[in-house]
Amino acid sequence: MKVYRCRICGDPYLGYKAPTNCPFCGAHGRYIVPAEEWIDENNTELSTTSRKNLEEALKIELSNSEFYRCAASRTGNSYLQSMFNGLAKIEAEHATVHAKILKIDDYENLYHSDACNDEDERNIEDSLKRETNAVEKYRLFASQAVEKRVKEVFEALVEVESDHILLDQRAKQYLSVKK
Repeated sequence: MKVYRCRICGDPYLGYKAPTNCPFCGAHGRYIVPAEEWIDENNTELSTTSRKNLEEALKIELSNSEFYRCAASRTGNSYLQSMFNGLAKIEAEHATVHAKILKIDDYENLYHSDACNDEDERNIEDSLKRETNAVEKYRLFASQAVEKRVKEVFEALVEVESDHILLDQRAKQYLSVKK
């Protein structure tokens, strides 16, 4: 067994081979490295623009995590409950990544989102909007980043949030088949 670490979230993973995606933040496999090669790159001095963008991203991720926890609690569908719970954890991990770069310890109560809906279809539609917004913002933030670490994080999260869009699209298909 080996120890791996994710270059995006820094969390360790134990396994016989590196995962295809980080089980904590969802980063694609190319960001998973053997633990002995991992370097903490969160001590980057931030430009004013990157600080502002990371603060906005932190709010997006906190809002999305809260939304997904709410959606998981309101659905009676075990598949959707699993999906929303998984998304809640990943979005919370993204918030942790932003907070580490910003050097903020107490951030979980910085922002509260609007409540979710009572209907699964509306929650999936809202999820699609949230994930699409995140992709658009993070593409912009990556293009504005002058720091290598900040650029890499936003580029990785564009990929992860794009994966979430695909997941939402599959969930819409799943619901249409269930009717």
